Amino acid sequence: MEEIVKYPNCFVCGDNNRHGLKARFFFDGDKAFSEVVADESFEGYRGVYHGGIIAALLDEVMIKAILARNIIAVTVEMTVRYHAPVAIGDRLTFTGRITGSRRHVYFTEGDVTDSNGTVCASATGKYVEARGDFKQTLESSVE
Repeated sequence: MEEIVKYPNCFVCGDNNRHGLKARFFFDGDKAFSEVVADESFEGYRGVYHGGIIAALLDEVMIKAILARNIIAVTVEMTVRYHAPVAIGDRLTFTGRITGSRRHVYFTEGDVTDSNGTVCASATGKYVEARGDFKQTLESSVE
């Protein structure tokens, strides 16, 4: 298993973002995944992890499935469905995979499960491969 490239100042995966999640993402040859503890710094309601943070992590795990294949892309569209609340302090597993592609567009799905194996949220995403100067700018960001 290998760690997937990241941008050091990224809110989700960057090591240098002092306000960020500092999540680490790995690729097993098929899917991207990350384990994160629901930190109280990102609480929505008392004792409940913020849904926006869950969405950010789902977006990241889905695009990491694309980045792991050395394809630089950006989010075009994402849909999130919340199935169960996430308790602060719980250990979460985020998983993302590519479900299809057409030309320079990639389709993905992702989910997050809690420590009991309950699916707390799921998502689908659409990502477009970066081209030209924009691609070069993005490539220079990752390490």
